[in-house]
Amino acid sequence: MVDALGRIVGPRWVRHRRAELATYTMDGLPTRESYPGVVVMPGSTAEVREVVRLMHLTGTPFVARGAGTGLSGGAVADPDAVLIALTRLNRILEVDPRRRRATLQPGVVNARLSEAVLPHGLHYVPDPSSQAACTIGGNVAENAGGPHCLKYGVTTNHVVELEVVLPDAAVIRLGSRQGEPWGPDLVGLFVGSEGMFGIATEIVVRLEPIPSSVRTMLADFSTVRRASEAVSAIIGTGIVPAALEMMDQACVAAVEASIYAAGYPTDAAAVLLVELDGGADAVEAEAATVETILRARGAREVRSASTPADRARLWQGRKKAFGAMGRIAPDLAVQDAVVPRSALPDIMDRIEEIRGRHRLAISNVFHAGDGNLHPNISFDRRDPELADRVQVACREIMAACVAAGGSITGEHGVGSDKIDYMPLIFDGDTLSAMRAVRLAFDPDERANPGKVVPLHACREWRAAPAAR
Repeated sequence: MVDALGRIVGPRWVRHRRAELATYTMDGLPTRESYPGVVVMPGSTAEVREVVRLMHLTGTPFVARGAGTGLSGGAVADPDAVLIALTRLNRILEVDPRRRRATLQPGVVNARLSEAVLPHGLHYVPDPSSQAACTIGGNVAENAGGPHCLKYGVTTNHVVELEVVLPDAAVIRLGSRQGEPWGPDLVGLFVGSEGMFGIATEIVVRLEPIPSSVRTMLADFSTVRRASEAVSAIIGTGIVPAALEMMDQACVAAVEASIYAAGYPTDAAAVLLVELDGGADAVEAEAATVETILRARGAREVRSASTPADRARLWQGRKKAFGAMGRIAPDLAVQDAVVPRSALPDIMDRIEEIRGRHRLAISNVFHAGDGNLHPNISFDRRDPELADRVQVACREIMAACVAAGGSITGEHGVGSDKIDYMPLIFDGDTLSAMRAVRLAFDPDERANPGKVVPLHACREWRAAPAAR
């Protein structure tokens, strides 16, 4: 296999020694670790197609991988699989400012795209916290979001066309540059499929004009509950902020003790970042309304930033929060669940109760505007007893979010980390339908096997015990 792959991409782009493979044993999730059999790094669509063709002819499982910043164990391959790293496909192929479109390869880093189109007064809206490292291809696989998805939507709302190499090595195009699906919305189906349907080798995205006026506000509160209630009150007015983020005291302390310090008050139980954008008059009016609500709901202080430098400083702490937590412990288990906004106060209380009972260090930083929670558990996985407590706490947090009417993921995907939670929100018939869609793209289930859909929970699995 190593020699065959080398003949396709060149020997220098194949990794098979254990020390080389160590880089690819995990993604951003420290609780799922596995050495792939081989890593191959194709440099073109033609090479991707030939690699996948080899996988098809030999019946070899494969896993596509971008920058490896994902948080669901989705881009991790087992020893019997080939990991296809797409970081060499990193070119922006075309920018069309008039039609507000960009065509790019999957290895383009998210932030680089916005930098490239900035001279045209445009930007690419989805902005995960890892945008300085994560790739657009990975964003497509996970349907990534970010702080500004509250107003502008997640990745699927900004992808209009895809070139895809299917698991049998066929190359197809989904969608259209006009953004209107012809027939079934196959782009919408593919985005968020977590590598199960094939590999996107060319992506056409929608660009948006940079707003003429932007206001970022920072409010601090004496309790997390008051901050949570302020979130619901703001949305209840009909105002849709561009972003509405929350960080608790533990997260603020980590940020302010790091090189990413943004001037957040460390004695606050929680801080809210509220960003408004649009026309100058509208932003001014909405900012006045939001400030009134924040103060009425108990904000101790409300700061406002309107210059790019001041806004960047306020956002620095939020964007770099996960990095700042690296100073607390060697490992960070980042959870990702969604609850109704009205349930935020009670869920935050529940997470605090779980934290105390299991004697864990939990920091919260999340997209409060749409109820997308990110409880972060700092720990050392070399301590088995501590790692077990982390796993139990993660399950309890997820169960509490589901019981509150929520979902098991908002933007990080299911991967291998949350596959056992799928039956909490989907019945066997629904999971069987998901598997049937997967089989339509990949009849042999070789593309990212063992992820997303739990086979033991599907209807056909229960109905055919002899097949176990």
